[in-house]
Amino acid sequence: MSNTETEPITAAGGIVYRLDKDQRPEVLMIFRNGVWDLPKGKHEEGETIEMCAAREVSEEVGSKIPSLVKKLGETYHEYPENGKIMGKTTHWYSMIFTQEEDLVPQKEEGIEKIEWMPLNKAVKIAGYNNLKDILKKFMT
Repeated sequence: MSNTETEPITAAGGIVYRLDKDQRPEVLMIFRNGVWDLPKGKHEEGETIEMCAAREVSEEVGSKIPSLVKKLGETYHEYPENGKIMGKTTHWYSMIFTQEEDLVPQKEEGIEKIEWMPLNKAVKIAGYNNLKDILKKFMT
């Protein structure tokens, strides 16, 4: 869907993880608009990409600001919106919560539920191929 009239968008998000009782990683997935997704959102003026990633995760899952562990990479996809083609580059970070929290889905963003799940399950059910790719990169 590449187009010379693509409008660029910068976004950031996170793969929030924790270890289960057997020390295997679990990741935090959100169910948004009928698809399993990762928390992410658009960059706002005046913030760094890292700040954007942490803020968006916090807003979408109702948590305190998570701690960033490391940059994982970027994904890119295009989609139609209001008669334009949007080209979104999303910067991804691995993150942790520094304490247990009760998480609350951000309903106004279409998020219906939040679930911790084993990493291999998250890769299988992620609703978009670029999410599967970044989850696989997190695995390495």
